[in-house]
Amino acid sequence: MPRRKRRGFPGAAAFPLKGQLMELKILRHFSRSAVLEIADGGRYYTRNQYQVFVNGSYSLTADRTICSLFGLRPDMDAEILVRNQETGEEARCAFHTEKESVTLNVRDFGASGDGETDDTLYLQTAIDVCPKGGRVLVPEGVYKFRCLVLKSNLQLCLEKGAVLSAFTDPGKLPLLPGAVQTYDEEGEFLLGTWEGNPLPSYTGIVSGFGAENVLIYGEGILDGCAAKENWWQKKLQKVLPARPRLLFLHHCAHVTVQGITLRNSPSWTIHPYFCEDISFYGMKVENPAISPNTDGLDPESCDGVKIIGMRFSLGDDCIAVKAGKIYMAEKYRTPCRNIEIRQCLLENGHGAVTIGSEMAGGVINMKVSDCLFLHTDRGLRIKTRRGRGRLAVIDDIEFRNITMDHVMTPVVINSFYFCDPDGHTSYVQQREGYEADERTPEIRKLGFYDVECTNCHVQAVYVEGLPEKKIEQLILSNVSFSFAKEAVSGVPAMSEGVEPRSKAGIFISGVKELTFADVVLEGQEGDALVLTSVDNVKGNVVEK
Repeated sequence: MPRRKRRGFPGAAAFPLKGQLMELKILRHFSRSAVLEIADGGRYYTRNQYQVFVNGSYSLTADRTICSLFGLRPDMDAEILVRNQETGEEARCAFHTEKESVTLNVRDFGASGDGETDDTLYLQTAIDVCPKGGRVLVPEGVYKFRCLVLKSNLQLCLEKGAVLSAFTDPGKLPLLPGAVQTYDEEGEFLLGTWEGNPLPSYTGIVSGFGAENVLIYGEGILDGCAAKENWWQKKLQKVLPARPRLLFLHHCAHVTVQGITLRNSPSWTIHPYFCEDISFYGMKVENPAISPNTDGLDPESCDGVKIIGMRFSLGDDCIAVKAGKIYMAEKYRTPCRNIEIRQCLLENGHGAVTIGSEMAGGVINMKVSDCLFLHTDRGLRIKTRRGRGRLAVIDDIEFRNITMDHVMTPVVINSFYFCDPDGHTSYVQQREGYEADERTPEIRKLGFYDVECTNCHVQAVYVEGLPEKKIEQLILSNVSFSFAKEAVSGVPAMSEGVEPRSKAGIFISGVKELTFADVVLEGQEGDALVLTSVDNVKGNVVEK
């Protein structure tokens, strides 16, 4: 299946509401920007085009449900009018922008923005001296830099045409030790991390350590400048220190990132780590298909994450929700919880929305709604395995109003994921089962509602729960699958014994309570439904 961007994808919902009227919402507003939601039944794209006016003056034409307003003034009344270009329907709202104490232009600190000079010192100095309520402005230009560290009570604005362009020489980046013993020799201070364990890593290209009340916004670009000639060469070397993340938020709180584009990350693009109240609005994350481990956004052991109106196109999982490996889970007992993902476009990745595989602390209460999944290998992808531990509980996961097109396998729940050095051992891969113990993970309630999957290739649904700890409840309601005429072959799940296939139907194993309601399957070859080790089944699958 070729990976390509789908331009001009219609914004109409797969299950449109007849007579749906447009509703205007203000999601957030700050001193110089705001986040609007134009709700008209569309998914990522609006069903119509809209003109947006601020205080009577034309601002922009919107074709996405989540759009940003920039160029506002601090401490001003803002009256917003949104008009349907075709029908003339209007909606209005108003707010008052926040105050701002001062703007510090990085050019006044010596930054050249010429694309060659090392501007790190000037950029960092502007950040360091910015007072509470102030703004650091990065105007148009290309600013080469090593790395930057955020601080609390900061607004960082990347204007249109501004590019923060990272050097790629590892020698220019500081190192973060994985865990440093505290003076009392009883605790530890964590800094570096990689794939769920405290390990040495390079510092993030842009990092925040314990920062609070931070806003990063604008129409500019944060470019990691990674390529196969530098950071991406390290894909298979498995050496430490680990590659840097493009935006690393370490124990931060109340952070918002709005509008900017992040691209060419050395590894995971955005990595919030033990954070609270983190929001991402209307951004783009772009990494080429050849880029290894360049997940788009990986919240790890966070509480309260909003991912709204974002577009992902990259070489690995678009969103991967994580909670560490068993050492971190047992010591810190911090699940990833209360995650809202909506009105996003997720394309060209391995998984659109993934849980795991490092999720030993558990993932609780994740809601995904009104999204488009295009040309990804999998839609929902759960990766777990024996050895993740008793705290590795996945519960209250809901997908609602989702459109998938050219997704190879829309639903994959894999309890035998063969990651880590012991991933191919009989303990991890044995299907007969072991007695449940402190190493056994658990999957509780999963629900899929109003989901349309067209042009599937490999398999409609592949679910394998552990025989000793079955998935408690799986619901598929108003869900349809149809296959591409020229479907390609592939492997639905990365576990031993799973062979390549094409146009396969629904396979579900290891579930206690399974519910089908208005589930339709069209164009499959072979059995439409295969169930093994399922205790109770309600409903059935309709074949067309």
